[in-house]
Amino acid sequence: MRSLRLSLTDRCNLRCSYCMPRAHYCWLPKQDLLDFEELERLVAAFTALGVSRLRLTGGEPLLRRRLPALVARLHGAPLEDLALTTNGVLLQDQAEALIAAGVNRITVSLDTLQPARFRSLTRSQEHARVLRGIEAAASLGVSELKLNAVVVRGFNDDELEDLLAYGAEVGAEVRFIEYMDVGGATQWSRDRVVSGAEILARLETSLGPVRPMGRTRPSATALRYSVAESTFGLVRSTTAPFCADCDRSRVTADGQWLHCLYASRGLDLRRELRRGASDAELRALLSREWSRRDARGAEERAAEAEREPWRGEDELRARPHLEMHTRGG
Repeated sequence: MRSLRLSLTDRCNLRCSYCMPRAHYCWLPKQDLLDFEELERLVAAFTALGVSRLRLTGGEPLLRRRLPALVARLHGAPLEDLALTTNGVLLQDQAEALIAAGVNRITVSLDTLQPARFRSLTRSQEHARVLRGIEAAASLGVSELKLNAVVVRGFNDDELEDLLAYGAEVGAEVRFIEYMDVGGATQWSRDRVVSGAEILARLETSLGPVRPMGRTRPSATALRYSVAESTFGLVRSTTAPFCADCDRSRVTADGQWLHCLYASRGLDLRRELRRGASDAELRALLSREWSRRDARGAEERAAEAEREPWRGEDELRARPHLEMHTRGG
């Protein structure tokens, strides 16, 4: 247990079709969301047990009020890495304060460079604003800037080279991610997945030899490569799962602790916090539960012969914690 993804809200200001395809959603009650003190206590308990890498997620984490103040509080924990994943819409206005508060790595979702495609994907007109947010973070000298692109056949798989060129232009490393079937991906189908092997073959055809660079650490999600003047990452969770190397868990905005992105249920840490559990009791609970972990969700999904979307719309409506935007992707 080295990495924790901490969701700050289930709400999002985009409606990406591979994550939130429906028109309407039921949000978690605001009183159920963990407050700053509860979030700080949880992070302290996790870091006491060995977690050294923290990533703030959502929904869209920049929708959480007074986020730089929370970052400053969490920055006091013994962390080697405090990262943030965002869709970038609000980044231009908040990047400076977040970096000053202690965020040292920022990952922005950027699936397309074409405004019309962005509108189709997200039901939003904010493409230019996202690019301004990326460029603001780059200009402020954040330690590491990454761009996540979910590659979907027939939608953006003709933009691989353009995305790499844009990443090189702004000083960001692009990570191509195989389209996953988790959470709200009710439109997922196997034939829309562009495999990592296919991505490598396409780039080698268009840009020349692709050279493997390995992982930045054994449990990293992305394999890294270099091609031409660019480096990029490749996350192959769909066709080549890496469950055996995974050291990550995630906490939803209302305190459900999930051992795996595909977990059906989690442990209610909010209940423990609000019933008055001591720090020692929290640590003992986390340690005991993690020692029982046997999560292999992505491997189990990959082994299914007839692989359909993970959950249907009716079940997602009835169980919102299964949604990707609720569990912190």
